[in-house]
Amino acid sequence: MYDLLIEPLQAEFMQRSLFTAVLVGVVCATVGCYLMVQRLALLGDAISHSVLPGLVIAYIIGVDIFLGAFIAGVFSTVVIAWIHTQSQIKEDAAMGIVFSAFFALGITLITIVQKENKIDLNHFLFGNILSVTQSEVINTLGITILVLVVIVLLFKELMLYTFDPVGAQAAGLPTNLLNFGLMVLIALTIVASLKSVGVILVLAMLITPGATAYLLVYRLHMMMIVGAAIGVISSITGMYLSFHFNLPSGPAIVLVAFGFFFMAFLFSPTQGLLTQSLAKTK
Repeated sequence: MYDLLIEPLQAEFMQRSLFTAVLVGVVCATVGCYLMVQRLALLGDAISHSVLPGLVIAYIIGVDIFLGAFIAGVFSTVVIAWIHTQSQIKEDAAMGIVFSAFFALGITLITIVQKENKIDLNHFLFGNILSVTQSEVINTLGITILVLVVIVLLFKELMLYTFDPVGAQAAGLPTNLLNFGLMVLIALTIVASLKSVGVILVLAMLITPGATAYLLVYRLHMMMIVGAAIGVISSITGMYLSFHFNLPSGPAIVLVAFGFFFMAFLFSPTQGLLTQSLAKTK
């Protein structure tokens, strides 16, 4: 057992990968709790898919791909808000329209770039945490610290806006600014997670740990703590499974996170399916 735990740590690339996975587990679960409470899981999906054309365009013009992803993610939220406010289209429909269009554009651009350069950009879709570089680790660490600091400093304001946006507006809080700030935090979190789990699977890390915590605790700050712990354990366990059984790292992490969710779904002390069934039979 000791060798199974220590062997992966002897490789430098695994040290970088595990550290990045821990950071992603923390920041995704923390931000994802806001999406869970506001019932905006589709928004996370919209932003995660919308960053793809930004990645490819940044690669084409030779700038930092993570900067391109962030700009595309923020731009997609602006487009969603514009469509929603300037028409009778509901917000969820606007999200579906924008993220599908952006994702289609990203796939098209990837196909064009691959024809000319013969490079593989598919790791943006599915993640490739095992190839993370030192500079990417630093970028992920910086984004994680920035997101967590903002959440700590604005925790009360974001909590009031999350649970009672009308009350927050009545209290004089800049609700539009808080909403946009939350979108920016989501975009930053997705950018930080791209190399780990990719565009397609990042939504799972945003939602699943928070959803698991939602079944176990009630208060928002406890949801964040429990969700972050689940995200970290899922990330580390998934990485070890990936190393020892030659599995794709991103999907392995997501499947472990789903395993925790399913156990909470069945055995949560207050909301578990089997727990409630047993209580009714007594």
